[in-house]
Amino acid sequence: MRRPGRGRLARAVSARPIHSDRGSATVWSVGAIAVLCVVFGVVLTMGQAAVARHRAAAGADMAALAAADHWTEGASAACARAERVAAAQGTRLVRCALVGGTSDLTVISGQGLFAAEVRSRAGPPGHPGVLGPA
Repeated sequence: MRRPGRGRLARAVSARPIHSDRGSATVWSVGAIAVLCVVFGVVLTMGQAAVARHRAAAGADMAALAAADHWTEGASAACARAERVAAAQGTRLVRCALVGGTSDLTVISGQGLFAAEVRSRAGPPGHPGVLGPA
C-alpha cells in the first residue's frame, strides 16, 4: 500500500534544498573579472596619459635647446630647427618665439584625450626670462 505524495518524485524534490547556492560562484567570478577589467583599463589610460606628457616634455626641452643654440641664424631659422627636432621626437611644435638668445616654445604630444601640451624655455644663463643663476 502506497501513501499519496511519497513516491520517488516526492522524495527527490524534498531532498533538494529550497534555496540553493549552485551557480553563485560563476556570478561572483564574472563580477570580479569585470571589476578587474575596469581597473586595468583605468591603469592603462593613466599610463598612456603619462607617456604623452613625458614625450611632450622631452620634445619641448630638446626643441627649445635647439632653437636657443641656433638663435644667431635668426628667429625663423631657429624655429625651423626646433620644429625639426620636435618632429623627430614624435611631437608637434605649436608656438615658437625667440627673444635675443632665449627661445620660448610650446609642443604638443598625443591626440584626443591623451594630448599633452608643454611649454619650454631655453637660453644662456643669466639671460632675462630663463631660470638659472643670475
